[in-house]
Amino acid sequence: MGAETVVDAIVIGAGHNGLAAAVELASKGWKVQVLEAKGSAGGAVSTQELTLPGFRHDVCAMNLSSFAGSAFYQRHKEALERHGLAFVPAAHCFASVFRDQSYLGVSTDLETTLSRIRAISEKDAQAWQAMLDDFQRKAPHLFAVLGSPMPSMGLFKSAWKSWRELGKDGVAELLQLLLATPRDFLDSHFESDSLKAMMAAWGLHVDFTPDTAGGALFPYLESMANQAFGMVIGQGGADTIIRAMTGLLQELGGELLLNAPVHTIEQENGRASGVVLADGRRFHARKAVIANLNPQLVFGRLVQSAAVPKDYQKKVDAFRPGLGTMMIHLALDGLPDWKAGAELQGFSYVHLAPDMAMMSRVYAEAAAGLLPAEPVLVVGQGTALDPSRAPEGKHTLWIQVRVLPAQVTGDALGQIHAGDWSQLKDAYAERVLDLLESYAPGLRGKILGSHVMSPQDLEQFNANLIGGDNLSGSHHLDQNFFFRPVAGYSKYKTPIKDLYLCGASTWPGAGTGAGSGYMLANLLAK
Repeated sequence: MGAETVVDAIVIGAGHNGLAAAVELASKGWKVQVLEAKGSAGGAVSTQELTLPGFRHDVCAMNLSSFAGSAFYQRHKEALERHGLAFVPAAHCFASVFRDQSYLGVSTDLETTLSRIRAISEKDAQAWQAMLDDFQRKAPHLFAVLGSPMPSMGLFKSAWKSWRELGKDGVAELLQLLLATPRDFLDSHFESDSLKAMMAAWGLHVDFTPDTAGGALFPYLESMANQAFGMVIGQGGADTIIRAMTGLLQELGGELLLNAPVHTIEQENGRASGVVLADGRRFHARKAVIANLNPQLVFGRLVQSAAVPKDYQKKVDAFRPGLGTMMIHLALDGLPDWKAGAELQGFSYVHLAPDMAMMSRVYAEAAAGLLPAEPVLVVGQGTALDPSRAPEGKHTLWIQVRVLPAQVTGDALGQIHAGDWSQLKDAYAERVLDLLESYAPGLRGKILGSHVMSPQDLEQFNANLIGGDNLSGSHHLDQNFFFRPVAGYSKYKTPIKDLYLCGASTWPGAGTGAGSGYMLANLLAK
């Protein structure tokens, strides 16, 4: 066995938040070692040829808008682009298709969006314009909250600035937005069920039904931000951000070690002092050990239970995953022929979530352990924007199935028997394709290859996705803001000195914004 490697900081897990922390610390002169258990970096932000050669599929994350808008990207933009980072903008961001085979969608051209809304409701077109104008005023304050550690002096300064600039009524409106259900928020602004359904579909991305408190923020942010700034995906795949970050890390002197699963986080004099790998190699950290992992993978596994306060361990054990997800990746001979109109082929995302009643129903069925009769589908058409992801004239389709139970006790339709996901996934994937065919007839005839990932498969692919939860922990109010992942431990700290958490399980949660990694690094290297 070789000598112990000594660095300033060890980062466990080369997902994008771990890499963001490592890059930021390395840029401030820290000697950083990133350790990744798998043979490639990126975690859930991964692009692979899952179906056929030449067809590049984003395994989990596809939308990179939050990364493009992040403080991390703004700080390192030139360097990341030098290492190959490139985005592809969507002129047509997202749309929802309804049962009558009509659709409503948001395009970056405001007048195009307004004309679609106007055809349904003139009043709602005016309300959309008013909401967008108000968003331009409130967005800096919202993004300041999302970009501040919980709690922190920066957060209090942001709150004070909001109070001065927006007044008490404006701040009250922000607080209402943070706490409201999607239905209450949307009902207070719009009359059209189609428009409300189009926006509410975003809630299902982050574990919120139309009637879950705290769920209004994401539909609001996604709808308004897509209208104001557009949506981007990664050129060649979402892993463009990973390749650029790993390249920059190495340029800054940081080290990335793959196929290096951590066995133990060591402690010395009451602080996290380093790690031991599964193969016995040791790394010593002079300043910090950062775990870019779900806390349930850290405490009780990598950290000896005796060193963890019982109250903290109890709270970690109680940290709930969101409901599960299935990913279906298709290699296609052509884009779907949408009944609602050929123009839908130009959208980055197409939601099959036709009304709020079905969104509530699918969540209730999945929460009860049942396979939903009619799941919500998020259909990503990456090659409509970026033809480089497939051979010439061919396409990929990215289908996210929301939401599903981790453990299946039955089927809402009574057609599929309860059992293990390995036995059920093909049958349920057929239900999904049947549903998709009802909106885009002839799709099956275009399929050249497919790859189905059940909730179980997603957890095997990435251990942080417990039960197939692609959020690494539900975002309901009791697990968000100051409570994510454990109340009483703010600024990414844990009960063990110099051991920190980052990633989707920590504030500000899931997504590709690199917020937790970037904020933690700046707290450490002030």
